Amino acid sequence: MGGLDHKQLEKLVDPLRVATGKKVSLPKDFDPGYTADFVTKEDAQEHLRAGVEMLRDYQERLAAQDVYALLVVLQGLDASGKDGTIEHVMSGVNPQGVSVTSFKTPSSLELDHDFLWRHQVALPARGQIGIFNRSHYEEVLVVRVHPQYLKGQRLPAEGDGDTIWERRYREINDWERHLVDNGTRVVKLFLNVSREEQRRQFLERVDDPTKSWKFSAADVAEREYWDDYQKAYAAMLGATSTSWAPWHVIPADHKWFARLAAAAVIISALADIDPRFPEADDEKKEEMAAAKRQLEAEAPDERGR
Repeated sequence: MGGLDHKQLEKLVDPLRVATGKKVSLPKDFDPGYTADFVTKEDAQEHLRAGVEMLRDYQERLAAQDVYALLVVLQGLDASGKDGTIEHVMSGVNPQGVSVTSFKTPSSLELDHDFLWRHQVALPARGQIGIFNRSHYEEVLVVRVHPQYLKGQRLPAEGDGDTIWERRYREINDWERHLVDNGTRVVKLFLNVSREEQRRQFLERVDDPTKSWKFSAADVAEREYWDDYQKAYAAMLGATSTSWAPWHVIPADHKWFARLAAAAVIISALADIDPRFPEADDEKKEEMAAAKRQLEAEAPDERGR
């Protein structure tokens, strides 16, 4: 992508991947302010532009092949840049081939089903790219930090208790394994923002009239639980970064690097799928040859008739 060759692309992605079974400590293991020393801010925009071109090409081939789907899971605390990542990284792709689902507080209908149900029905079809802006992982993050939300889920007695988080990790891992086995590649990105950068972003929303619509006093109040969220994210990353659906921790304090890194991870996943335009079989070739002869025969003569 741009001036980054394959080795540099992998060099960019590898430090962000959470190893399977790794016990994670935040922010110790993943610095929110990290930027790769071989990529500069000045060059990042051109690299990202080239990356968007690659995404467009891969998306076209993914749709034509119609075998695989790509699910991009975006998680992050408030003001970590989820919306901006979607806007900048997916800016050049065909909107017909991309769906974005933002999961809010579950509705009464959704609470009448298991916690994965609403995510299952929002999955991308074959040939499509789907983006979950927040996702099924809210059930082991927000709900873990605020366990009172479990009461609204009306779980049976045997489905509650101290082991619920380990059980949900297992259920999520099994579900994602099922998706991958059936052709949906799962790319999981955690936008890792520091407490100080989040503070600056919230102040910008207060001071900038064009961004004040994003401000929520509830988001600021949630900072009281910062340490609890760090522990919940660390536990989640360690328990659910699998060989079939690994987590990548995107340093989010510098937007220019976060967007480039997110694009690099997505491109790497698509390169691994390596979708191809389908080749026509003999019957299809004969049909096209006959159609070509017919269309050429309909060409106007020299007098335009």
